[in-house]
Amino acid sequence: MRSRGAVASRKSPAALACVAFVTLSLLGCDSTDPVTSPQGTPSGEHSPSAPGSAPPAEPRAQLAAAAAAASDLRMTAFYTLQTPGRPDRTVAVTLAEDGGWRVDIPGGAPGSAGGTGGTGDVAMAQNADGLFRCALPSAANPVTPYCVRLGDPDAVVEPALDPRLHHLFADWRAVLADRRAPLAVSVTEPLDGADGTCFSVESTTTSLQPPLDVGIYCYRPDGTLTGARLELGTLLLAGQPGAAPPSITLPGPVTTGVPPGSAGTPPTSSGSTTGTG
Repeated sequence: MRSRGAVASRKSPAALACVAFVTLSLLGCDSTDPVTSPQGTPSGEHSPSAPGSAPPAEPRAQLAAAAAAASDLRMTAFYTLQTPGRPDRTVAVTLAEDGGWRVDIPGGAPGSAGGTGGTGDVAMAQNADGLFRCALPSAANPVTPYCVRLGDPDAVVEPALDPRLHHLFADWRAVLADRRAPLAVSVTEPLDGADGTCFSVESTTTSLQPPLDVGIYCYRPDGTLTGARLELGTLLLAGQPGAAPPSITLPGPVTTGVPPGSAGTPPTSSGSTTGTG
């Protein structure tokens, strides 16, 4: 009688290979290890996003970030103001290192209508001493420069004296940076001549006085305002901004009396020339 060992020894190599394959297959069925895709990611799972592939922030967050950067920006710059029916005008902006600012607006004396449709040149300025409205000389209005203090630095300008343009570089930045402000924001096509990202801004409140003028605001990521289209006109950055001075310089002495652009008696000197030049 042949032994079992003898029978096993007579099995062909092919038969032995089949037995080994079946054994390994059974072991594989009992394994709890996940099946790995060719890329090395377990099947049924999504591979992690590559660094930097996060979706872009929604427009309101983008604008808030740009406006927050603008609040910290210090520079001198020139802008071109385009208003239908009028020649282009150059607006000078100074954002000083100490937080003071000054905006020179040709034709910015609004008279009783408000806005920037007047013929007198004015400057709106703010420093630690207060908020000022200053008269600037021009060929059409060769006045001696002077300034009138309107109140504390956070004073509200009455509508008849408010050229509004300076708000772009003053209090409107805080409104745009505040995500709780009643605004609807969307990314829009860039204004001709403005780089960066342009945002369409609408008010969502029924208040008679919205927190800022609705329109289009264009910003670079560093907070530089490159353009704005508002009811008062279109403002475009002209050239590259320069370095900021330590503080602003008022264009003339501070006087008492009525601010430039108001009806009333001419101002009289208070003897104060601090911060002028």
